[in-house]
Formats: sequence, C-alpha cells, structure tokens
Amino acid sequence: MSETFETLHNLVHKGVKVVMDIPYELWNETSAEVADLKKQCDVLVEEYEDVIEDWYRHHQTEDLSQFLCADRVLKGKDASCLAEKWTGKKGDLASVGDKSSKKKSGKKKKKKEQEQSDGAESLSPEESGVQGVQEAAPLPHSPTDEL
Repeated sequence: MSETFETLHNLVHKGVKVVMDIPYELWNETSAEVADLKKQCDVLVEEYEDVIEDWYRHHQTEDLSQFLCADRVLKGKDASCLAEKWTGKKGDLASVGDKSSKKKSGKKKKKKEQEQSDGAESLSPEESGVQGVQEAAPLPHSPTDEL
C-alpha cells in the first residue's frame, strides 16, 4: 500500500471524514494501469519463456535486459528505452520487498535516533554544534483536534 493510502486509512480509523473520488472499498485495489502492465508482462514472459530459461541455464553472466530485451524482443527496433534511468520519485517503490525491510528496520532506527537525541537534549544548540535550529516548543491545539 502506498504511503498516501496508508495515511488516509489511518485518518479514517481516527474518525476523520476523508472525501475522495475513489470509493473506500477500492482504495486497496490495484489500479487499472498497473493491472494492465502486469498482464502485458505476463504475456511477454510466457511468449519468451524459452529464451528466459536459456538465459537462466546458460547465460546468467550476461545482462538479462541485453540478452532478452535488446537482442530478442526489440531486435531490429528502437531500443533507446533500455538506456533510460529510473528517477526514483517520492512514493515510487523500486521493489515490493523494500517496504517490508523498512518496517523491520524502523524500530532499530527509531531506537538509535532516540539514544542519540537523549544525549543531545541536555545541550543547547550552541553546545551541540547545531546552529539555526529552533528550540522545541509545544504546539497549541484544541480538544476538537483530537477526534
């Protein structure tokens, strides 16, 4: 689930009314575009199954995108798309496995940050070597904010 929808789910569970063009029941559904891309990928894998198996058994030292895409799928066609670099925009996941590893390491990271901040709390910004940092101040809020 994306960070956006995770945040929206948390807001709904806290009682905040979230109004969107997408019905709540479809928030966790795969978008039509992603579903179409997966279908195209599945067709491509099935169509080139023998080539992929050949690469796996005999040519793993070669780059798969070159072996499969450039030399077979796009043979004689424009292959400039293979030179494009992924920009990694915020919210995009490079792989599905990344999210689970973030959650596992999150507790360790938070604990480490807490340990570091515990020692720094007693120091003024000048003593800690940090300049231009505003001191922590409580945020004013009303009881209606806590719905």
